[in-house]
Amino acid sequence: MTIDAHHHVWDLSIRDQDWITGPELRPLRRNFTLADLAPEARAADVTGTVLVQTVTVPEETPELLALAAAHDLVAGVVGWTDLTRPDLADTLARLRALPGGRYLKGIRHQVQGEPDPGWLLRPDVRRGLTVLAAAGLAYDLVVLPHQLPACVEAAATHPELLFVLDHLGKPPLASGALQPWAADLRALAARPNTLAKLSGLPTEADPASWTTDELRPYVDTALDAFGPARLMFGSDWPVCTLAGTYGEMLDAARELTATLSPEERAEVFGGTATRAYGL
Repeated sequence: MTIDAHHHVWDLSIRDQDWITGPELRPLRRNFTLADLAPEARAADVTGTVLVQTVTVPEETPELLALAAAHDLVAGVVGWTDLTRPDLADTLARLRALPGGRYLKGIRHQVQGEPDPGWLLRPDVRRGLTVLAAAGLAYDLVVLPHQLPACVEAAATHPELLFVLDHLGKPPLASGALQPWAADLRALAARPNTLAKLSGLPTEADPASWTTDELRPYVDTALDAFGPARLMFGSDWPVCTLAGTYGEMLDAARELTATLSPEERAEVFGGTATRAYGL
């Protein structure tokens, strides 16, 4: 069993992806569908995936749930809804009542785009996190390194909620620096209600020239901090196509975890995601 715990789809005829800007992202300015992904995933022996939101509009999550219901590759969805809305519990209930609602496993917000580094600690956001926990959903963290301290505090103040760190918190691979990212990652990993995804790293390096040797210090830090049973592989397709093919992303992750035991690798490539999201 191999689970891809992080990928996206979008159709530009339905809505724009306004984050796709600049010449370096131009290859992403087209449609990417499950029909595109499925052959690559099957060829890589991936048996299930987690489909993750890309834009902060309420219409997207129902669409992703419907896709999950229609396609046997998708095992779970991490959607978006406004955490600060006073009727959040009712909103989550309505989403779960939709076609494919049973696939809703978590919620994510583009915290990386929030100018306030303490956005997660705002009272209205904290109320929303409490509601998520009561609903039995996970919360995916898409943040930049300077926002990791707020993640640590949020995890400490919401021990009942499972926090999943996407892309290892986007470490500074382009510069090669480990600190203070590594110290902040270890502080987050010290909270037992946190997990992390081995995902999105090649595009944080130089997408045209990255090597597994460049990624290794960051992956080794994460393995030491979280352990294999709290880490999960994610392709970050189709963003990863800026740096290589789907198969190359999976091959790199397998190479970077080659020293683990078979049981430990089974956790990274399936067990952790299955438990975290209740797949």
